[in-house]
Amino acid sequence: MSPVTSSSFELARYQDPLTIQRILHNARTVAIVGLSKNELRASFFVGYYLRRHGYRVIPVNPRETAILGEPSFKSLADVPVPVDIVNVFRAPEALPGIAREAVAAGAGSMWCQFGVINEEGARIAEAGGLSVVMDRCIKVEHARYVGRMHWLGFNTQRITSVRGGLQ
Repeated sequence: MSPVTSSSFELARYQDPLTIQRILHNARTVAIVGLSKNELRASFFVGYYLRRHGYRVIPVNPRETAILGEPSFKSLADVPVPVDIVNVFRAPEALPGIAREAVAAGAGSMWCQFGVINEEGARIAEAGGLSVVMDRCIKVEHARYVGRMHWLGFNTQRITSVRGGLQ
C-alpha cells in the first residue's frame, strides 16, 4: 500500500453512483485546484467541458493570473464566492491540506480526479461535512449521468425510461 492509504481503506465507498449523481445535479460552482492553462492538460479540458455544460469554473492555481477567462486564485481561501465542488488535480500527498481548505471554505463536496487517492484527505473532508468522490473524473461521470455517454453503453447502474437528467 502507498503511504496515503492503508490496507483497510475502502475506495469503493468514495465512488457511489448516487452520491456522484447528487453532487453533479446540485452543483453550480466548481473550483478546480490545479487547473492548468495548457490546453493539452486534462485539467484544462475538464474545466472547459464543465463551463460548456453550465457550471461556473473557478481556477485555483498560484502560478497563473487567469485561466479560461476567469481570475485564478492562489488557494481556496482566496476564492470570494461559495463553492459547491472542489475538484482536485494535484498529487495525492497534497490532499489533506486541500481538504482542510475546502472545509474552511464551506465547500459542499471534494472531488478527486483519477489517481488522486488519499485516506487522510478523505477523512478530513468527511469530518468537515463534505461529500467525497475519489479516483473518478468529473467530466466522465458528468457525461455518464447527465450527458449522452450512457447511450453508448456505460453502466449507469440505473434502469429507467425517464429522459431529461438526474432523478
